[in-house]
Parts: sequence; structure tokens; C-alpha cells
Amino acid sequence: MKIFLLEDEIILCDSIHRYLTKLGHDVLCCYDGKEALTILQQQSFDLLVLDINVPQINGFEILDTLQKDHNYTPTIFISALTDIEDITKAFELGCKDYIKKPFHLKELELRIEKISSSIENKKHIVLSKNYSYSIEKKTLYFDDTPVELTKRQLQIIDLLARNRGLVVNFDMFREFVYDDEFVDNPTIRAEISRLKKILKEDFIINIRGLGYKIAKKPSL
Repeated sequence: MKIFLLEDEIILCDSIHRYLTKLGHDVLCCYDGKEALTILQQQSFDLLVLDINVPQINGFEILDTLQKDHNYTPTIFISALTDIEDITKAFELGCKDYIKKPFHLKELELRIEKISSSIENKKHIVLSKNYSYSIEKKTLYFDDTPVELTKRQLQIIDLLARNRGLVVNFDMFREFVYDDEFVDNPTIRAEISRLKKILKEDFIINIRGLGYKIAKKPSL
């Protein structure tokens, strides 16, 4: 996996880097929250391992910013903060796991393996914080629970998911969703509007006058 590590304790950071590298992971380290956020807004990673109390911008603020940018890369917090309020906040922001310092490096390895295994088993495209789509099963999931949609709604999700990060124009909808049957743009917009009302998270973006898209996120 390509892992981003944010840890301002240099000795600990180096230890984690060496350990994960020996396991075969590609690890990029950072000691500063501001620099970390800049990197994360420019590069894609499979997993983030973030300390919370770091200089400039803390780990909570980093994850919050990424989530608002539709970047839902799986995140593990490693922190000396042990109050339940801090742990609760971490999970509310969308982290996948939380490890209290001090910890054994083997524990981090096991947590990473668990997340990696979950990703491999699902083979889903992550669309938002809680939604993912399985191209293999042609199924939309909300927190691992299949979402019941009409055939046409699933075709819309499938088309948008396969072209994640790109604008899908109305001609593409006509070709792949309506089998080249002529339907006007307002009809397509109405169908997508009905779909958006069903969804609990608004991840389908209207690109005025052009079409729709789902924001690009780091590949898992």
C-alpha cells in the first residue's frame, strides 16, 4: 500500500517508516501538519496514518479538510490523546481506526492489514463518506448495506462511478443509460434529481450546462 505518515516525533516516525517499509509498503513521512495537508491535496495515497497533536495544523483539522474536499482515504489516528471525547471526535470525522500511544508496531501492522483486507474484499469504488459502488456486483452500498435502486438509477451510478472525477455529459447518459434512445436534457436531469433525493449524501455534482460528475478521490 502507498501510505502517508504524519508524526512529529522524529524517532517514532522513523521507526514506523522502517517497519512499514520492511513489510513492503511505500511510505511517505511528514512531521508538520501544514506540509502534510499540502501533500495530501496534491497526491493520492491508499492509507493515511496521522498523529493529532502536530505543528501548524492538527490531525483533526487535516481529516476534516480532506473530507470536505471529498477525499475519503482510509485514515488511522495514532495519538497520546485518550479522552473519550477525542476518540469520539476522531470517528465522527471519519477515521477508520484509532490507536492510543504508546503502541507496539505490530499492533499498527494488524490494524493496517484489517483495513487492507476490507478494501480488497469489497473491491468497491468509494463515492463519499459512507457510499461505495461495486462494479463487479453492480450494487451501491451505504455502510456495507446494499441500496435498493431502479435499473436506470443503478446505470446512472455505474456510469458516474466509472468516470469518477470526469464530467459525464448528457450525450453519454443517452448512450449508456438510455441505449441511444433520444431523451431531452430535462428528462435526464429529472431522473438524476429523483436519484439524489434518495441518497443520504450528496456526492453527485451538477456541472451547470455540461452534465454531472462524482468528485475524484484517492484510489484505494
